[in-house]
Amino acid sequence: MVRHNFIRSEYDHCVYFKSFSGIFIILVLYVDDMLIASKIMKEINRLNVQLFRAFDMKDLGVAKHILGMEIHRDGKNGELWLS
Repeated sequence: MVRHNFIRSEYDHCVYFKSFSGIFIILVLYVDDMLIASKIMKEINRLNVQLFRAFDMKDLGVAKHILGMEIHRDGKNGELWLS
């Protein structure tokens, strides 16, 4: 991920982030799972294309669960929370 200009978190080495032109992308890796978060879907799709070129992987779509947590979204109000 560092080759794609992501910065590895010093607090959790499974978390990478990238910020440019007011756009922020977070990528979380855990064993063989990956979660990508950004307000800009176009950037998520762009990153997916790069990752598909580099790795044998599949896109499972919008995450509803990760690491035993439920992910809830309210797109209308722009909110996201975990439970």
